[in-house]
Amino acid sequence: MEPCVPYAWQPINETIEIPSSKSKRLNVLGFVSRDCNFNSFVFEGTITSAVVVACFNWFADEIEKPTTLIIDNASIHTSDEFNSNIEDWEEKGLTIYRLPTYSPELNIIEIIWRKIKYDWLPFEAYNSFSDLKRALFDVLANIGMSYKIAFS
Repeated sequence: MEPCVPYAWQPINETIEIPSSKSKRLNVLGFVSRDCNFNSFVFEGTITSAVVVACFNWFADEIEKPTTLIIDNASIHTSDEFNSNIEDWEEKGLTIYRLPTYSPELNIIEIIWRKIKYDWLPFEAYNSFSDLKRALFDVLANIGMSYKIAFS
């Protein structure tokens, strides 16, 4: 684990601010393996159970051998709509394994999210929503190549 403490120096009585817009939001859903094989989906706005199920359906159709997918206990992963698809995914060779509650340190994708937010996205990405999207898509497209983590 590599802790990252983002900070900036500023003159006394001045505040460094990054403009924020509450109306626009990017959410990323992703699948990562220990060899840093990464697939992601980016959405503007909220991710619903239907969206998650569609992404899991895609993933289940893409796997070539029995695969275990480790997930947290987010409400979207425990919804009736999500749970009603688990048997279908198991028939395709995809087993869902739920982590214990409040244990994000056991989920390797949380390491990816932390690296993206605090290390890989340049400070300039936060100048505008379009800059953020551009930088995020660059990082996501290059995970496993330019941006890599060696999971042990």
